[in-house]
Amino acid sequence: AYAMISYRPAYLKANYPAEFMTALLTSEKDNTDKIVEYIDEAERMGIKILPPDVNESFANFTMVGEDTIRFGLSAVKNVGQGAIESIIEGREICEGFKALPDFCECTDSRLVNKWVIESLIKCGALDSLNLRRSKIMAMLPDAMDTADKLNKEKSKGQMTLFEDMSASCQAPDIKEWPESQLLNFEKEILGFYITGH
Repeated sequence: AYAMISYRPAYLKANYPAEFMTALLTSEKDNTDKIVEYIDEAERMGIKILPPDVNESFANFTMVGEDTIRFGLSAVKNVGQGAIESIIEGREICEGFKALPDFCECTDSRLVNKWVIESLIKCGALDSLNLRRSKIMAMLPDAMDTADKLNKEKSKGQMTLFEDMSASCQAPDIKEWPESQLLNFEKEILGFYITGH
């Protein structure tokens, strides 16, 4: 019996390495020590682990290429199942998030609140918006306020000037956080460094 239990995972790891590591990472998503161990093993096997991304990630780790795995949102601290469902649903409605106001407008602010969005920024899950993390963090209060006003007006069936404002939210001209701070935020939110050493 033990030989069969050992043989089956070994067979899967040898013949379906990316699929096997994806399943393994998902099964241990709440155990940071195991995640670190399995990411190291995946990289040793030539499998790339990409950071979480609101435009591509799902709750669990997923394959996004033959030898590439995308980090699952459920392994990000402070991001619950309700927030993940709202992000995925909003992504489908908006056909992908192109800017921070889109993200705030298309997700449920009761589930995807400031605390959740700050965690997503810190771990790099909003990097696909092509702005520095420091800029996204600085834009967050205005983007959330504008999205709240717009959603309240939409629920009343009214059109307002806020619809135009939501698309024109400008990023302040500030420098990116130092690399040490970026990595410390990643470690705080994910439990380890994912974009650097």
